[in-house]
Amino acid sequence: MHHFRVTIAYKGTRYFGWQAQSATTRNEVKPTIEGTLRNALSDITHHQSCTVSCASRTDGGVHAQGQVAKITLPIAISAQHLLQGLNSLLPTDIRILNCEESTQAYQPNRHNSGKEYHYYFSVSAIDNTAVSEIAFHYLNVNPTFDPALMREACKLFVGSHDFRCFSSHDKKRLSTVRDIFYCDILPANFAPLATNVYYLKIVGDGFLKHMVRYVMGALLALDKKRISLSDLSLALEGEGTLKLSAKAKAKGLHLMGVLD
Repeated sequence: MHHFRVTIAYKGTRYFGWQAQSATTRNEVKPTIEGTLRNALSDITHHQSCTVSCASRTDGGVHAQGQVAKITLPIAISAQHLLQGLNSLLPTDIRILNCEESTQAYQPNRHNSGKEYHYYFSVSAIDNTAVSEIAFHYLNVNPTFDPALMREACKLFVGSHDFRCFSSHDKKRLSTVRDIFYCDILPANFAPLATNVYYLKIVGDGFLKHMVRYVMGALLALDKKRISLSDLSLALEGEGTLKLSAKAKAKGLHLMGVLD
């Protein structure tokens, strides 16, 4: 068997997440990133069996600039030819950015030190079509948007905290404690196509199910004065299981990279 480590970028708008799905009772298979990748690999291997595993199973509508996956094939092929072959077969909203030979022991979901996510949101009065598929249109009911307050809240997330109030229940997770290395709200530069776009940059050793979307949802609720900085502090102490807010929409979330 031949093993490869690939870095993948994709726009998740028309996909139902990363993980391949089984056919429904109507024999319809919803498009996923993994499923589309497997279809392309099937053409390359002439329908021989192959395996694909990733560092992060992104949800439907979530995008990536630095998803990492391992591909195992039963045929001999160079990394460069695999990269070129996949990009010639994949739709234009999925690209293989890098491909290199790997080992049987390598597991992308375990052999990494963390991940970096961005959550993009627009604060323009009218949603901008240039970024409408990749950024959440946030129209605050308050007269002004307060990024300084959000940045103050971001400081609370840095460090080791219990994120049970900022995640969906996952019975496979034994611990809800995660270590966040960096968290901040920054202006995004889409000029001249779009202005008034910001993003949450958050880097950590690992993330729970829907964790970044719940963190972003809490920051938006803070800006709307629905919760306070004190509410955030108490929630990060791991007391209770009540959510401070709904999770933010999937379309603003981007997996930017996996840390070695």
